[in-house]
Amino acid sequence: MDRDQEGAYLTEVVDTIAAATGRRPRGWLGPALTETFETPALLAELGLEYVLDWNNDDQPYELNIPGMLSVPYSIELNDVSMFVGKSYTRPEFLQTVCDQLDQLYADSAESGRVMALCLHPFSSNQPFQQKYLDQALEYIAQHEGVWLTTSDQIVEVYKQQRGTAAPTTDASTAEAE
Repeated sequence: MDRDQEGAYLTEVVDTIAAATGRRPRGWLGPALTETFETPALLAELGLEYVLDWNNDDQPYELNIPGMLSVPYSIELNDVSMFVGKSYTRPEFLQTVCDQLDQLYADSAESGRVMALCLHPFSSNQPFQQKYLDQALEYIAQHEGVWLTTSDQIVEVYKQQRGTAAPTTDASTAEAE
């Protein structure tokens, strides 16, 4: 696929999402975390602000494309990878989530961290999984200072802290402040 074809494809996808939800997406998670060398620039041209395809850090960071950020996403803390790829048991899932949080919580004493817990309804929303997911979420939520949020809100706060955020009256952003 050349740049023009990819641009047309991305435009169609973004427009379809906007038509179905009533708002344009602010970020992008590519199918199977894939992108070309052109994808971030094309997404920026469409007005998107971030990608979740680069799972190489626990903090957001700026890409070499003006206005484009990478927001953390996790392959390791991902129910599909854990249950299908690594055959984790549900108690192993719970322990892994707790261990991940414990380390990132300790690391966050110096600077904030993002713990992306990637869940898919067809995987984690199964009845036999529910009690372990509930326990994991309770463990996360009980920690003082943990912010349960979305990637859009992470981007808002990141930009506010760097003085690059546009003024907004969006209620969800106001809650994050």
